[in-house]
Amino acid sequence: MTAVTDVTNPGTTSSPAASDGPPAAATERKAPLNDLRDTQKGTGEKVLVGVFVAVPLLALVAAIPLAWGWGLGWHDVVIALVFYYISGLGISMGFHRYFTHLSFKAKPGLRVALAIAGSLAIEGPVLTWVADHRRHHKYSDREGDPHSPWRFGDDWKALSKGLAWAHIGWMFNGNRTSREKFCPDLLADRKIVRISDWFPALVVASLLAPALIGGLWSWSWQGAVTAFFWASLVRVAFLHHITWSINSICHTFGKEEFEVRDKSRNVNWLAILSFGESWHNLHHADPTCARHGALRGQIDIAARLIWFAEKLGWAYDVRWPDPARLNGKLTGTRRLGSMTRRTPAVPAKKQPIRPGAA
Repeated sequence: MTAVTDVTNPGTTSSPAASDGPPAAATERKAPLNDLRDTQKGTGEKVLVGVFVAVPLLALVAAIPLAWGWGLGWHDVVIALVFYYISGLGISMGFHRYFTHLSFKAKPGLRVALAIAGSLAIEGPVLTWVADHRRHHKYSDREGDPHSPWRFGDDWKALSKGLAWAHIGWMFNGNRTSREKFCPDLLADRKIVRISDWFPALVVASLLAPALIGGLWSWSWQGAVTAFFWASLVRVAFLHHITWSINSICHTFGKEEFEVRDKSRNVNWLAILSFGESWHNLHHADPTCARHGALRGQIDIAARLIWFAEKLGWAYDVRWPDPARLNGKLTGTRRLGSMTRRTPAVPAKKQPIRPGAA
């Protein structure tokens, strides 16, 4: 009798019901899978991570003086914004809320589209991303969390080091999260495994497609070069740092508007750029909730897109905020906003007909 992995609360296990048959002998039970994979990252893989961190970052730094002189046209802005939204929502709506936390169910076409869109962000294959994030939730801000800023302590020196670790440093750690333990549901899906294996090709597509579009749009090689710079390198770097800020900033600064057991916080100024991911405190209070910015006035672009997908019939069984559960965790006086789960009305009891009544 093997343990059954609970993917909605990764890392926990439950035993099959007693009616499934007599319990097997203890010697026949499989040992729990380790959180980490047997093989560690090699030097070549760490070098590639460094390249994809450093090169877009250098482009982002170079973008400041270049923007004042030459090389930025409205074609580049449009292409960069389109790819930023596609890849960013692929991470927020796809890799995070759908694949990691199962916040809603998706039709096959949307499922594949979200896996591809998230891969275009160049933050790793979908299986690796999901496994790492599920491990993060299992150990949030405790030993075992792959990217907690509180890893080294809580004084200012330790926290400064921890912020750098949570933002970038953890990606150079040689350990790999076990995909077999943290995402067996996705490993059972051949299409998702295939898309995860296609990650190198999707990286190439994410970098070269903007250049191709820019070149064809302007019908010039200069248009291809500037589109590659702004819509590929700068776009990837900017999106990377917004995503990494959720790991670092949103576990250090901000507001605690819901009671949680970790250091997750809401950071207002990151909300639009992160598509609603920076409402991180609510997310850790209720990880499977489809809307992270659940309070009134909190903008959550990814949640609104899930709402549209639900209206179109592409998404269903959406786990909207549950007032009955969340109101008890509120630490302030603000109320939940729209897109909350509606409590079904209780039908009134029928009154018995009295003798002689009309």
